[in-house]
Amino acid sequence: MIRGLFLPAVAIAGAGFGVYMSRTTNAPVPIARPVSEPSRTPFTHTVAGAGIVEARTENVSIGATATGIVQKVHVTVGQRIQTGDPLFSIDDRTLRAERLRRTAALEAARARLMRLEAMPRAEELPPLASRIEIAQAGVATAQAAVNLASDLLQRAESVQDPRAMTREELERRRLGLREAQAREAEARRRVAEATATLELTKAGAWKPDLAAAKADVAVAEAEIAAVDLELERLLVRAPIDGEILKINLRAGELAVAGATSNPLILLGNLDELHVRIDVDEADIWRYRAGARGVAAVRGNPQLKTAIEFVRVEPWVVPKRSLTGDTTERVDTRVMQLLYRFDRKALPVLVGQQLDVFLEGAEPGAPPAVESPAPAAK
Repeated sequence: MIRGLFLPAVAIAGAGFGVYMSRTTNAPVPIARPVSEPSRTPFTHTVAGAGIVEARTENVSIGATATGIVQKVHVTVGQRIQTGDPLFSIDDRTLRAERLRRTAALEAARARLMRLEAMPRAEELPPLASRIEIAQAGVATAQAAVNLASDLLQRAESVQDPRAMTREELERRRLGLREAQAREAEARRRVAEATATLELTKAGAWKPDLAAAKADVAVAEAEIAAVDLELERLLVRAPIDGEILKINLRAGELAVAGATSNPLILLGNLDELHVRIDVDEADIWRYRAGARGVAAVRGNPQLKTAIEFVRVEPWVVPKRSLTGDTTERVDTRVMQLLYRFDRKALPVLVGQQLDVFLEGAEPGAPPAVESPAPAAK
């Protein structure tokens, strides 16, 4: 009897369990409440876009002017800086050694110029004057010898009797006169040479030599100025007033010159914040330049503020800033707008995303964004 009641009981229990599971699995799933309430637009017709907070001067990416090892980083994140303040410096020992070498070359060039400008030396003139006096004394001696030889020749030629003097003696006296005259000419040449040397010494350095020496000094000074310029380039300074937003280098690391994926230092002026808004190309026609706007903090729509129009970027660019919406298209292009707001109005940071709502045109309205006027020919 028990066996006859067991099978019906199991069948009834299975049927009840099936009915229970059917009702449980087909019951409507309650809608999950969002973690935070979404932002809502205050306008009847709205153009919505994702906004990125940036500095008033835009985010300035600082790079190195020359590749080298970072010697020192002079700033910290969040530090307020002024235009011209040092940010970081590259190892400059090689250039400083080169500057010492070129400084020595400049001193040598200046010394050569000073030597030429100081010519003639005072102690050089008396010996030259003495040489002239000695040469003039030699002329007087040679002149006396010429006079003596001439007198002896005249006496020999005045003798009438050929037996009184031989022909050889007469010829010897003639040769003696010629020799004395040659010595006189040599003595006079020495006087002229000594006089010319004295005048040349008194005249000082030759003007072309002075010009060449001055040019050598100018070249050496220019080379030092070039090294100083390279040294200055190794010390990277702030191009604007602002605050340090991010530092991606440390002392001892290699700083590569040129564009990098991550800026070595990121800075910007945060006295006033801008929000860069991406408007999908499908909504561009609905936007009117200067339209009112409201920006809200993601996650807390109660934190919002009015934003003021700055400008429209005239070039429509591929979409890069993604919101994460499942219906979002990544192959579209966007128009970028810049609006500003007071830094104290919202507790946001640079790079933070905001939900932005702009007052849009009504459906069927004419195009709102005007094309730029053609340039005059």
